[in-house]
Amino acid sequence: MDLIPIILVVVFFQSVVIRQPFPQIGEVIFGFLFVVVGLMLFVEGLEIGLFPIGESLAYALAKKGSLMWLMIFAFGLGFSTTIAEPALIAVAKEASIISSGSGLIENNQKTMDLYAMGLRLSVAISVGLAIVIGVLRILKGWPLYYLIIGGYILVMLMTIIAPDEIIGLAYDAGGVTTSTITVPLVAALGVGLANVIKGRSPLADGFGLIAFASLLPMIFVMAYGLLWF
Repeated sequence: MDLIPIILVVVFFQSVVIRQPFPQIGEVIFGFLFVVVGLMLFVEGLEIGLFPIGESLAYALAKKGSLMWLMIFAFGLGFSTTIAEPALIAVAKEASIISSGSGLIENNQKTMDLYAMGLRLSVAISVGLAIVIGVLRILKGWPLYYLIIGGYILVMLMTIIAPDEIIGLAYDAGGVTTSTITVPLVAALGVGLANVIKGRSPLADGFGLIAFASLLPMIFVMAYGLLWF
């Protein structure tokens, strides 16, 4: 059911607008079946594994009563899930290729690898800090909109001084960090904490961590661009 809108759009434009038969129709159908099975397994995996472990870890650390370990866990979770994010790896690699081809960095493999890894690390560190801020917000009961509005004001200010070559990449970095690996565990952490802490609502207070994970990478990547260019 989730894939039907995609199928309808593709079939309509291929048949009505472009008016050409599907190229390699056998491979298209075969690939579609893989997508269906993959999505099914992915969703089941989230339900069985990632959501429960995120909530249980948040519950155990909150019950332990150690703020330090909770902050370390929050940072480690954000950093480790982001550094392994396939979308971020792909974007960082592509950015290094384009930057070297444009003469922004040296056109050799070592520099390209160093640039891509630096980009991934800056994003991963920013997400780790974002999750720490989000956890503190849940613990302290800070209004979400104050932090979000303040963060985007900072993004706008940095956009003014950041190199033009890094701005688009920085804005995209906010999206690629919130993908298949990061979102399930971070969302589970927020909901788990809100369930444990007295006076917190899982619906009102448990969500919002993903917003911070999208916001801080834009700031950090623009700062990274200021250092490189």
